Amino acid sequence: MTRIAIIGGHGKVALELSRILSAEGFDVTSIIRNPDHREDVAAAGATPAVLDVENSTTAEIAEALRNHDAVVWSAGAGGGSPDRTYAVDRDAAIRSMDAAALADVGRYIMVSYFGAGPDHGVPADNGFFAYAEAKAAADAYLRGTQLDWTILGPGALTDGPGNGLIDVNPADASGGQETARANVALVAAAVLGLPSTAGRTIEFRDGTLPVAAALEHLS
Repeated sequence: MTRIAIIGGHGKVALELSRILSAEGFDVTSIIRNPDHREDVAAAGATPAVLDVENSTTAEIAEALRNHDAVVWSAGAGGGSPDRTYAVDRDAAIRSMDAAALADVGRYIMVSYFGAGPDHGVPADNGFFAYAEAKAAADAYLRGTQLDWTILGPGALTDGPGNGLIDVNPADASGGQETARANVALVAAAVLGLPSTAGRTIEFRDGTLPVAAALEHLS
């Protein structure tokens, strides 16, 4: 059975991803910081593993990832202080990449956001700046690793029902960039089964094509 580790397992995307993967027969481990979240994670079909990645070493994260086939980074500081944003979204994320390599987990899926990168354009006095900088650094580091990585760049996340329809790598923002978290989970689950998406950054939003068809258009 394929074993998937999700870092940030209590987030809305991660919980939905756990439901999808466990229903498909995958063995899912959800790494969470708060032990009070174990029941929610278990109810989504995953095995909870309590580990505070913000304050864990690379070796400690590697131990949690050992004997898994893939890892999905879906964690985040949730907009707190800039210091904590850098500590989680940049530094801990980078340690998790090194940990995946150390644990011989070759497949790594990063949940980033639409427009992430060094040219994100967010002003330094904007509250989103630290997150934009942290994600740009983490994504750049991942691209420089030997992992079989895929970076997902969904648009602005919503809690609307996911209909499984997306547009991939849209050329402009004319259709808006809203993306249901449920659709993000569907895309993450899909790319885990598509080795051809390794080494690719996939930006997407709610759209018109079924996920499988949209991802087929990448090849």
